[in-house]
Amino acid sequence: MHDAPPTPSAPESEPLSHGLKQRHLTMLGLGGVIGAGLFVGSGAGIAVAGPGIVLSYLIAGTLAMLIMRMLGEMSSAMPASGAFSVHAERALGRWAGLSVGWLYWFLLVVVLAVEATGAAGIAAGWVPAVPQWAWVLIFMVVFTAANLAAVKNFGEFEFWFAALKVGAIVLFLVLGVLAVLGVLPETDPVGMANLTGQGGFLPNGWDGVVSGVLAVVFAFGGLEVVTIAAAESEDPARNVARAVRSAVWRILFFYIGSMLVIVTLLPWTSMEPGKSPYVAVLDSIGVPAAGEIMNVVIFVALLSALNANLYGSSRMVFSLAERGEAPRGLLKVSGGGVPRRAVLASVAFGFVSVLLNLKWPDSVFLYMLNAVGAVLLFVWSLIAVSQLRLRRRIERETPELLTLRMWGFPWLTWTALAAMGAVLVLMLTDEGSRPQVLWSAAATGTVLLVAGARELRARRM
Repeated sequence: MHDAPPTPSAPESEPLSHGLKQRHLTMLGLGGVIGAGLFVGSGAGIAVAGPGIVLSYLIAGTLAMLIMRMLGEMSSAMPASGAFSVHAERALGRWAGLSVGWLYWFLLVVVLAVEATGAAGIAAGWVPAVPQWAWVLIFMVVFTAANLAAVKNFGEFEFWFAALKVGAIVLFLVLGVLAVLGVLPETDPVGMANLTGQGGFLPNGWDGVVSGVLAVVFAFGGLEVVTIAAAESEDPARNVARAVRSAVWRILFFYIGSMLVIVTLLPWTSMEPGKSPYVAVLDSIGVPAAGEIMNVVIFVALLSALNANLYGSSRMVFSLAERGEAPRGLLKVSGGGVPRRAVLASVAFGFVSVLLNLKWPDSVFLYMLNAVGAVLLFVWSLIAVSQLRLRRRIERETPELLTLRMWGFPWLTWTALAAMGAVLVLMLTDEGSRPQVLWSAAATGTVLLVAGARELRARRM
């Protein structure tokens, strides 16, 4: 049987480049979860929870913060390009590392198709002469080239993408607060009317808040990439700790602050799923061309996510190859320290996903999307279990590596695990979410069967 490797006494060296700087990781941590899920998807959450969406985001955001802290603890002690896949292997064995690594890779390359198609749809609206498929091709070629050239290119793209998204959120919060106070021209103080009217703060009760959590929790996916990227920074252990510390509270502030501004300024009953509540707010306070401005921000958010997912998937499959869980040919690294074959393998599957999304969005691709719908929760659960196991081992063997510690260990880790279990159960009872859980469970079961078969073969050898 293949035993989990011992905890290292010092961070392992990576054959990859160390071209990412602290500012890249900090902005990646801030911008990694600020995407279309927030700018557009939040409308669906408001429609079911009303003003209580603030509590929904607080619950989902707190869970994401706990996962981020666990990741930060393990990654600062043991930075690796496979991050939580490597941690799972060390904590639980080879089967866990293989399972979480391939599930996460599959998640990224499928979601990449949604992002590429969404960005192409916006671009085609601006330049109708260029068909949507051509925009997809342009984006895939540009970001593949950027990821093949040098890791600093990925870092620079993400730095400026994240800066624009963070800047847009900050400006929105400033304008929103001024509008709430009645300071802007042609605005009056709004008071508490929209928070307490139309059924009160919880118009659909706590059931609405829970439904809101189901609608928004997956918007926090993407925070994991910063711990993968840390392995390619100048000082992995220190940089990932700094990035996690600076990101978790600010991300929560952006999300909660935005939702509070939206439901204070506008009646929650005016929200329509699929339409951006940010556009509605900007229109209400008289910002000209609010829809087009928001389209630009959403476009950047989609390209940012595409870039980050291509990077994260290539590093994850490279790490799997390092540990013998993926073809060894993917280990080829360029002179600049870029795993080019891993990048090309990820973009190839991602491009197939895009074609399926364009050709059969309501059949073949829908099944693939459902198959990864709840995978993030499975990945997060294995992160929590790995942290429970590794924390004790590190404390016993190399306590000096614990430069960033999980809050309230082990109770908050167990609380996070219980919360993720509750979300999965609630998704099973929700008619709209049930297919995602069942298809994701099937995908997870398939990967676990493969991992189990490898374990049995290893025992016989």
